Amino acid sequence: MDTLTILQHYWWFEISLLGALLVFLLFVQGGQALLPCLGRTEEDRSLAVNALGRKWELTFTTLVTFGGAFFASFPLFYSTSFGGAFYVWMAILLCFVLQAVAYEYRRKPANLLGRRTFDVFLTINGILGPLLLGTAVSTFFTGAPFTVDRLNLADAAGGAGVVISQWATPWHGLDALANGWNLVLGAAVTLLAMMLACQYFIGSVADDAFVARARRRMLPCALGFAVCFAAWLVRLLFATGLAADPATGTIVAVPYKYLRNFLEMPFVAALLLAGVVAVLWSIRLGWRGSRRAVGFGGGGTVASVLALLLCAGWNRTAYYPSLSDMQSSLTIAGSSSSLFTLRTMAWVSLMIPFVAAYIAWAWRAIGRRPLTREELDGEGHQY
Repeated sequence: MDTLTILQHYWWFEISLLGALLVFLLFVQGGQALLPCLGRTEEDRSLAVNALGRKWELTFTTLVTFGGAFFASFPLFYSTSFGGAFYVWMAILLCFVLQAVAYEYRRKPANLLGRRTFDVFLTINGILGPLLLGTAVSTFFTGAPFTVDRLNLADAAGGAGVVISQWATPWHGLDALANGWNLVLGAAVTLLAMMLACQYFIGSVADDAFVARARRRMLPCALGFAVCFAAWLVRLLFATGLAADPATGTIVAVPYKYLRNFLEMPFVAALLLAGVVAVLWSIRLGWRGSRRAVGFGGGGTVASVLALLLCAGWNRTAYYPSLSDMQSSLTIAGSSSSLFTLRTMAWVSLMIPFVAAYIAWAWRAIGRRPLTREELDGEGHQY
């Protein structure tokens, strides 16, 4: 492979890794969705919110970094999806704005709306955030209605109405909700977030009654996730995918494309299998009350999502299939930035291990001691 191809694959890996980390960090949203179930009293809800408050900014930061990396590495996808499906992305943004407002003002003096109102904001974000993100990720495999005309880039006199990509329906992303399989993956991500939140509470809250409720709630969430994810994955393996013909570069339909990808990239299949096994093992550890459950669950989630996203983009696969015009489908070779941009970003990315090490240190430092009810009345910062 030439340098440009190597960098395109490298940056798809980096974006896939960010996406995988984001799905794991959605456990914060999962915990918020469980507030009505786990927070029977005001003190219980404050216990859950303050435990999640230690980590909520990591999720938001990862989401912003994910979008920024996509914009810099594959700008054609950014303009097509973020610019075309803006109803969905605006809904996701609004959900996270509600979350930020709730955490900042829930315990402020003279709170006019009251804590319960901000708890409702957190619950809305906890349900809609993972559901919409999971639905959006599913379109990497099921496709979206858009067209791309690269010749418009050369039309300097075309005026403001000339764009390179256009959405083919007036729904601008909401049409993804009409595809049942998109909703299945959205439900799977939501239930996974709830399951991981229960595992997080087991290791981060020092209250026997609260932890017992989290353990009981984890099992139905895990069962629902397993059913939804297994159904979606089986359908994916037998689905027809789109890929770029290696000789001509044209987009062609390939039966069992994603199954072929796993067979032709066995290391990706092994990563998916290892991730699934780790998630299943975390369920057993969580039921036994082990604080290590969220470590296995988080690691398995990152490995599984990383494998799926690599399957979506590598091996000449069209990672964003067009339902309106097959030749408009996006591949990493046809939608990336220039060689200069990717090379410059690759040098900058050498700082990523240091940033990751800092995040890991901060995670351990902040969550070293489980949260107790006595700390809710302390003088430190409270959510």
